[in-house]
Amino acid sequence: MNNAVNNGVWSGSWVAERLGVQLVGDDELTQMLGLALRRNPKRAHLLVSNVLGKHVPQSPSVVYGAGFALGRRVRNLLGADEAAKAVVLGYAETATGLGHSVADGIGLAPYLHSTRRPVAGVARAGGFEESHSHATSHLLLPEDPALLVGDGPLVLVDDEFSTGNTVLNTVRDLHARYPRRRYVVVALVDMRSAADAGRLEEFAREIGARVDLVAAASGTVRLPEGVLEKGQALVARYEAESAASGSRSSAAPSGLVAQFPAPLKTGVAVVAPQGARGTARPAPTGPHPADERTPPHLTRIDLCWPPGLPDGGRHGFTPAHRTRLEGALPAITARLAEALPADARRVLVLGFEELMYAPLRLAHELEQVADAEVRYSTTTRSPVLAVDDPGYAIRTRLVFPAHDDPADGPGERYAYNVAGAGFDAVIAVVDSVADTPELHAPEGLLAQLAAHTPHVLLAVVPSYVPGPLAIPERHPMLPEPLRGPAFSSYAPEEVGWLLQDLSDVTLEAPTEEREEAIQSGGAHYAESLPVEYQPTEQYQTLFHAALEESAARLAQAVGAVTELVLAERSPRPVLVSLARAGTPVGVLMRRWAQFRHGLELPHYAVSIVRGRGIDANALRWLAAHHDPRDVVFVDGWTGKGAITRELAAAIREFEASDGITGFDPEIAVLADPGSCVRTYGTRDDYLIPSACLNSTVSGLISRTVLRADLVGPHDYHGAKFYRELAGADVSVAFLDAVSARFQEVVDAVDATAKELLSGDRAPTWEGWAAVERISEEYGIHDVNLVKPGVGETTRVLLRRVPWKILARAGAGADLDHVRLLAEQRGVPVEEVAELPYTCVGLIHPKYTRGATGADGKAVNL
Repeated sequence: MNNAVNNGVWSGSWVAERLGVQLVGDDELTQMLGLALRRNPKRAHLLVSNVLGKHVPQSPSVVYGAGFALGRRVRNLLGADEAAKAVVLGYAETATGLGHSVADGIGLAPYLHSTRRPVAGVARAGGFEESHSHATSHLLLPEDPALLVGDGPLVLVDDEFSTGNTVLNTVRDLHARYPRRRYVVVALVDMRSAADAGRLEEFAREIGARVDLVAAASGTVRLPEGVLEKGQALVARYEAESAASGSRSSAAPSGLVAQFPAPLKTGVAVVAPQGARGTARPAPTGPHPADERTPPHLTRIDLCWPPGLPDGGRHGFTPAHRTRLEGALPAITARLAEALPADARRVLVLGFEELMYAPLRLAHELEQVADAEVRYSTTTRSPVLAVDDPGYAIRTRLVFPAHDDPADGPGERYAYNVAGAGFDAVIAVVDSVADTPELHAPEGLLAQLAAHTPHVLLAVVPSYVPGPLAIPERHPMLPEPLRGPAFSSYAPEEVGWLLQDLSDVTLEAPTEEREEAIQSGGAHYAESLPVEYQPTEQYQTLFHAALEESAARLAQAVGAVTELVLAERSPRPVLVSLARAGTPVGVLMRRWAQFRHGLELPHYAVSIVRGRGIDANALRWLAAHHDPRDVVFVDGWTGKGAITRELAAAIREFEASDGITGFDPEIAVLADPGSCVRTYGTRDDYLIPSACLNSTVSGLISRTVLRADLVGPHDYHGAKFYRELAGADVSVAFLDAVSARFQEVVDAVDATAKELLSGDRAPTWEGWAAVERISEEYGIHDVNLVKPGVGETTRVLLRRVPWKILARAGAGADLDHVRLLAEQRGVPVEEVAELPYTCVGLIHPKYTRGATGADGKAVNL
């Protein structure tokens, strides 16, 4: 492979030589990609694109042309008729501009990109996660919900296709909501391994759809043994040297200007650092002496942006929007050109995170009319090490605080390869949401730019706010909660169910059929119910023994979490359990508050569904009858934290849609082995006997159901009351067994609560990290199929098609019921020496009837 790029120096050679990383594949790879080191404990290297316009300033013609050419290839692949029905989806943040350019190349396709910025008044049409992230990564917020509806092809665009996990997660989520016959995956580079390459075809067969792949170049990354540790050591060394210099900004020497030449005009153009190889060192800190100057006056440019024209694809960008933009660009560009200093010969148009397309189009037009060399790049959230070496892709780094009040809190942001690059002027393009005091602060982006260029110009594009959305007329009066004995075997004062009774509807399906439908994307798990597991006599004996053994420990955890709630959340909280695992815990917390403090706390149960959110009608009823600030959501335990994140996102959406604020999304749980919440009774992963059974330990209520033909816009989510199982019901017996131990654990609860209240309870999300590792180690590549902890493992065995169980070596009686269930279902239990949970259940990752047998027991790999 030819590594001789730009005077013999490839911008990946520094990393390749030190870590042994190799790019193998098409000849274009080393022109399109350089290498850098991530400031990230999970992955050592970063592929730095020279044609994306994110980390490396590049000719806007090259950036726009790369995406547009991919769009033309997609159009040729689909044909004119199919292309006219296509919808393009780009990924935030790096591929928002690329995806938009691909949509332009296709011609008539509307465009939407995912976003990490929730927007008030816009409901979520979908969402998905990147497997490396512990937070919700991507939201889909189209102004017109019908944008994603239809049977035309969906074109998914990302800058690189490395493992395929993000794309598969997207398609799985969207196919369940908006099934279609064809998908096209588009990327600048396809860097999948041989093992990953076959997964896309397998997934296409599973969902019964065609999936094509279009990429400008392909290859793979060869990583030697121990590359992560070596990379971390290099990062630590260079970060330490940079920190010792005492500055947060990294700037290259003035000589770097000569190392950013004009791009090649044939094939894939490249702007990569070049020049004689020098001694590798971290980029010098602070302004270089040659850059020391009085910060210039900021020039603000009035773009006269057309009213109502979206700034990008966050809420959708239609062909009509494209026509308006094309018509407005000449006049807008003329204003930019007029504002440039007459002597500016080298100009950077700098976009802002997800705002890539508008700055790109402005830069592209400016490049045609200005008597200057124009380059384009954008700021980013991504932390990357900067090293001043011509064989390294990230030569310099500017660091500044976030300036758009991000939903996930403040943090550092970065601009790479800008400092010291010899720009006579930088035009910073931001949207109006980001034009804040932080942008103009002494440490802000504009001040950082001013230290390295004589002229800073600011262009603000109005942030597009969708018009008032039509909110469906709501039922004038929502039903009162259902209560026992008419609904559930709990006493009426113990809990009110904000659900609708679907007891007369047949919803059960064989486990293997449900699994096949769920994993194929043909149905959501909440649209049906598993057949209720009927415990054998041997299993019932295990349940009662486990309850007797753990009742005191449970009582202590119940008391501790209730005391935390009373001390920190509200003196008279309204307990709202997440049905159904949270309901027994909510009842027990209510009993503790009555036992210890004489309080009669309200307690309700509501439905939350992963991927669909919490029941908004239930929230409306609660807000009408209680102060939302008193509501405390309760669940049984945490696994990897999916419901924790789901609830937080759902509450944000509810606030935006209804204007009702005050609900605190932090969940109170009995056990938090995943370290996902602050309010818990214990973080130990042990057997909570209410996890052993289904409805017969949860008031004879099924898990909740959300299906469009059964649940209308004015309805609560549904559930069934299994009256016919009354003879096997142990719901009240479970509660009584734990409550009977309250008196003996009072002192222990006081000590535990005191320790928790004074200690550091910040979530570490260790469980999520463990799930990611297990998902990759076992070749599953889907965190949703990894269920950590005793409770979640039990659910896998009771309701899903299990593949295998991982058990911590030496785990004792807490796993007796797991071993028995595994034996009954023919599932192997594998002991693991180092496991952060007592056990982990793995759902069969490639489920078909042929893989598991019709009864879901025979695991054939």
